[in-house]
Amino acid sequence: MSVITLAIATGRMAARTIDFLEESGIYFPDYHNDSRKLVMYDTTNTVKLIFAKTADLGTYVDKGAADIGIVGKDIIVEEQPDVYELLNFDFSNCRVVVAGFPNTDLYPGRTLTVATKYPRIAGNFFHSKEQAVEIIPLNGSIELAPLMGLSDVIVDIVETGATLEQNGLVVLEDVLDVSARLIVNKASYATKTEQIEQLISKLKRK
Repeated sequence: MSVITLAIATGRMAARTIDFLEESGIYFPDYHNDSRKLVMYDTTNTVKLIFAKTADLGTYVDKGAADIGIVGKDIIVEEQPDVYELLNFDFSNCRVVVAGFPNTDLYPGRTLTVATKYPRIAGNFFHSKEQAVEIIPLNGSIELAPLMGLSDVIVDIVETGATLEQNGLVVLEDVLDVSARLIVNKASYATKTEQIEQLISKLKRK
């Protein structure tokens, strides 16, 4: 039987994804919280696990470096990889939101400046509202942008909203509900259908 390559995101989502896989009966003995290994195998040597930066994970699956991947819906919408999206898992639930200072006018009759690591999601959202925006792409500490006068608002992902609150910001509008999803390379699904379906069945039974 051929090996299935599964990509998961590095960072805070990694441990929760590993827990989910173990709950589904898929174990990776080389994994531990302090591990820096980027490639490892499960106990049956039929699943090869690779760790990819969250923003790159869709590309790994799209281009066939990985057969399947587990990634947030935000990355699928933002990066738009050419993959199948087959399962919606009930973990890593959060939201992409517009946030800023309380009482900020999102539709002020002028161009709104928006700082975000989601330029496509932010642009499409405000376009649907017929609000002109200037998008400022940022990769980290997005909350700093309005504090320093760099932007009117931000579009970012939130789980509890604690970071926003600590910086005097609030959620102004919801944009997208996010949870972990299973994506599959289209060619892999055609050539490894049985193996992928078997793996999907394990994940569904969890």
